[in-house]
Amino acid sequence: MKGTNEMEIRFDSRSENEGFARVAVASFMTQLNPTVEEVADVKTAVSEAVTNAVIHGYEGRRTGKICIRCKIRENVFTVEVSDSGKGIRNVDEAMQPMFTTKPEQERSGMGFAFMEAFMDRVEVESEPGRGTCVKMERTVGKGREIWTTQSL
Repeated sequence: MKGTNEMEIRFDSRSENEGFARVAVASFMTQLNPTVEEVADVKTAVSEAVTNAVIHGYEGRRTGKICIRCKIRENVFTVEVSDSGKGIRNVDEAMQPMFTTKPEQERSGMGFAFMEAFMDRVEVESEPGRGTCVKMERTVGKGREIWTTQSL
């Protein structure tokens, strides 16, 4: 694959749209011929980011827009999930495993930890009152060459 390929979608911050986001991103990603595991990992990370936007960004009460941008360059898949919600006051604190601002809703505080576990790189930009953008990157096919060579 030469050059880059990009897509962008916008949708309402409703929890029922989380499945749509997962499928849309997975469909776009298929042009890289990913493994089932790679697709599942990316879908999980996207699901966590979208859920954070719905639950925390818009607090599940007011409806706003969530934007997902995907880019493919060679075998690197990049996805950004952004909202114009309330933002994060302290990103470093929010990214700590088990940290949650909604313990009464039995939130586990593991969203960012899952994103970091399933993606190669996660970067969060946020400004209180203006929203949040989660940028994630995953190299697709990493390690396949080693496996193929060793299996011969």
